[in-house]
Amino acid sequence: MSAPVHGPVHLTAEVLSGSRSGAFTQLTLAAPGVGERFRPGSFLAVSIGEPGERARLARRALWIHQVRPLGGHATSVSVLVDPVGPGTRWLASRARGDRLEITGPLGGRVFALPKEPVSTLLVGEGVHAAPLFALAERLRERDCPVHLLLAAPDEAHLLSALEARRTARSVTVATLDGSVGTRAPAADLLPDLLRRTGAAVVYAAGSTPLLHAVARAAEDHGAWSQTALTLPTPCGTGLCLGCPVPVVGEDGVARTARVCAEGPVLRGDRVRWDDLVRWDDLVRWDDLVGPESAPRTGTGEERG
Repeated sequence: MSAPVHGPVHLTAEVLSGSRSGAFTQLTLAAPGVGERFRPGSFLAVSIGEPGERARLARRALWIHQVRPLGGHATSVSVLVDPVGPGTRWLASRARGDRLEITGPLGGRVFALPKEPVSTLLVGEGVHAAPLFALAERLRERDCPVHLLLAAPDEAHLLSALEARRTARSVTVATLDGSVGTRAPAADLLPDLLRRTGAAVVYAAGSTPLLHAVARAAEDHGAWSQTALTLPTPCGTGLCLGCPVPVVGEDGVARTARVCAEGPVLRGDRVRWDDLVRWDDLVRWDDLVGPESAPRTGTGEERG
């Protein structure tokens, strides 16, 4: 048996395909070494722009959505892009045969899988639900019942419920405008879903307010929560200290963690959510990663 491979790789990946999925673009990349190291909840850091342009555009952190066999022992890696700013519009315009400089998979702490089969609830919002699909596959392989809540502002920003139904025992859809599924904020549906599914573990990926609501609802239900935080990660490796998140350590002492290096997945009961919301409101993200990357707290979207 070959030894497992660890750590990220830096390489030039080839774009195999680019396709529209509602408001998003799915890019499939040939990225040797990335798929072999992938675990659900890890991400890629992608350089934006041509070589002469990169000095003014920070790298983009993109959730790894899928890893699929490519032939032989190779794998392809898929990411989803929400083209809302200059950087992500440039990225979404990449075509077959184009090349991208990437580093990954990144993340010091990803989704932890239950050691025994237990009921699970996965909560995803907009494009940030991307890492939950591979997670659902891994959970099903462990005989864990998977229930999925997908939320978005509208149908165009909703990830594929059809794809989700291939792995989930039940799928609930919520949109703010009522264009598909239940017209309601995802947070309003959590207590009933937790009660009906009997979930012992809740996994979530979305905006800060939704993750806060998930952590609170899971605690009220007596379940564990794992939250995948979506914050700008300028370097993706922890060196720049540009992605701080306030947490409580195992020793009960308040401290600051780096999302990219000590996350991006953190236990919901360890994040100091009120402090994180205040940080989102006060920090000047433009100074850290450029104006198009500042998060729109509360919408589940990022500017480019």
